[in-house]
Amino acid sequence: MSTGLLLMIQKSQASKVVKVPALAESITEGTLSRWNKKVGDFVQQDEEVATIETDKVDAPVNSPYTGTIVELYAKEDDTVSVDQDLFKIETGGTPAEETETTKEEAKEEPKVEKEEPKKEELKEEKEEPKKEESKERKKELKEQEKIPSPSPPKTDSKSATTLYGDREDRHVKMNRMRLRIAERLKESQNTAASLTTFNEIDMSNIIDLRNTYKDPIMQKHGVKLGFMSAFVKASVFALQEIPIVNASIEGPDGGDTIVYRDYVDMSVAVATPKGLVTPVVRNAHLLSFIEIENAIAELGKKARDGKITIEDMAGGTFTISNGGVYGSLYGTPIINMPQSAILGMHATKERPVAVNGKVEIRPMMYVALTYDHRLIDGREAVIFLKTIKEQIEDPRRLLLSI
Repeated sequence: MSTGLLLMIQKSQASKVVKVPALAESITEGTLSRWNKKVGDFVQQDEEVATIETDKVDAPVNSPYTGTIVELYAKEDDTVSVDQDLFKIETGGTPAEETETTKEEAKEEPKVEKEEPKKEELKEEKEEPKKEESKERKKELKEQEKIPSPSPPKTDSKSATTLYGDREDRHVKMNRMRLRIAERLKESQNTAASLTTFNEIDMSNIIDLRNTYKDPIMQKHGVKLGFMSAFVKASVFALQEIPIVNASIEGPDGGDTIVYRDYVDMSVAVATPKGLVTPVVRNAHLLSFIEIENAIAELGKKARDGKITIEDMAGGTFTISNGGVYGSLYGTPIINMPQSAILGMHATKERPVAVNGKVEIRPMMYVALTYDHRLIDGREAVIFLKTIKEQIEDPRRLLLSI
């Protein structure tokens, strides 16, 4: 092989060290939750090699080169930092070359010959256990003759356990997202002066509206019309009427400044296998019913598929949590800091209610508003929730902005 050709091969198959990429703003480390490739695997450029779990999302690590992985610098469940060496890759080559190399290595593996024991050794080994067993048996019989009667068996922890069946405790380390959720919930409880006010909504008219137009909307826009878009629109109207609910407290030592906003970025709580996340519907005050439903459906799918990003969840000025989809009848949601309030929706149930002096069965929903009493007074909170109630009970108000 000529020297020139050898140099070309070496250049085309140079080794590169891939580092942990930037994960997101303010996030400097994560947990290596999974290796998708192993040493010896051939990867294409931009193919996913590993997954790093952060406080908020799972961040994929893609290979910046095409080549064969030759070394891994971290194990699963290790904590890795941004710019830390993650794996080494030998660039160039093809999957076929990788297969041929593997076959050659398999051929070169030395064969280990097993030494068979001699017949004499086997014979001695068989005879010795027999002699020992006979001696031990005689000894046991003599000891049993000396014992007058067996004592009742003592109950130990093992036998007590069998009375209740096979039971065990499993200790599983909390993932980063769950740890972060726990931390933020305690931060909310410790920081905000949380108070919850309640009301109930007659869902009859909004249900009729949905039943009338859900099929035409599905045919024309390809989206399922739910109740979330109506509650988002009603909340946007209420936030514009009572702007203090859309504000927040910022500054040192618990905050000394009120930040008012003339826009609404609506956080919508979505349950995922790893925990609750709150992706944000941007500029909700500018969106129609259909646009809101599309945005919620898209963000919900990304969250459940584990493809939600930090950018999808950043910000948010107000949160809506719908526990009603799981059958919750009543509850007090926790404020999503640094926001100042959160609306909790619940299950719609038929109940007897007084309507114009008569008892009627109506589909009713309890709603709850938890708010930071440091910033929002009870009067504003009650008026805010009452405004949402009026908008939902008479959807025409949403079109007329009254």
